[in-house]
Amino acid sequence: MATIRSMTGFARVTGEIAGRDCALTVKSVNHKALDVQLHLPPMAEVLENEFRQTVRKWINRGYVQVNLQLGKGGANGNLQLNEKLFQAWLTAHERAAYLLGQTPEPQVEAALRLPGMLVEGEIADDSGFSAELLGLLEAALGEHRAFREREGAAILEDFHQRIAVVAGCAGEVSALREEATSYFANRLRKRLEELLSNANVDPQRLAQEAALLADKTDISEELTRLVAHIEELEQALQAEGEVGKRVDFLLQEMNREANTLLAKTASAGEFGLRITSAGLTVKGEIEKMREQALNLE
Repeated sequence: MATIRSMTGFARVTGEIAGRDCALTVKSVNHKALDVQLHLPPMAEVLENEFRQTVRKWINRGYVQVNLQLGKGGANGNLQLNEKLFQAWLTAHERAAYLLGQTPEPQVEAALRLPGMLVEGEIADDSGFSAELLGLLEAALGEHRAFREREGAAILEDFHQRIAVVAGCAGEVSALREEATSYFANRLRKRLEELLSNANVDPQRLAQEAALLADKTDISEELTRLVAHIEELEQALQAEGEVGKRVDFLLQEMNREANTLLAKTASAGEFGLRITSAGLTVKGEIEKMREQALNLE
């Protein structure tokens, strides 16, 4: 059986890599396509393409935010001299010595304590660190998918319950159809008698009126299509891959049939009220399913 996934999900994993405390968060909400937003520390920006490719392997659709936080490096930290800043410091030191008329030796220890003088090298310089970070991302995406599958299972159960209600209403309307047909046939007969009482009636107009009334009162096609869409919806919920767009399309079509059915039976007497009640129930269930479908991947 196919697994339905929600686009809404959250996961957070932590770990220690190369003496650093690392925390990686993945969260997502519904979106018409896949939109990945990465929030990486400067030293990890070199991994942006790898992060995006990894996310695409796990997620097909949604607005996804990935946030990586790295703690300070410990004994294994990859500290490097900020050569541009150090050269600027040396130039400033020489200029100050000239202005003072002195020749003091530059105190390297003092320079190294200046903010920004020692910087951490890019992760690209440490292939092992890069691999471990990507592994941390895979772990987070695995937890994120499990979260989305739990959400998807709840949505699927809700869908099945609502589809059962819609199918029941369709069955009720189908049972009333014979009574509806008799009512509409009687109304059509009266209308034709009115037209025939006019000696000057145009035969072509008579045929047009009869065809128009017959079409306006026949609900068989709407019922047939509604039942067919219910079956297609059940099949779509069992399909692999992206199902959200297909489900939303089918629900739109079901809503269209419900609207037409209600319009045709609006003035169909007492039994028409029963059809209207069933039709309104169908529309209500469809609307609730459409809200849920917005979260399906």
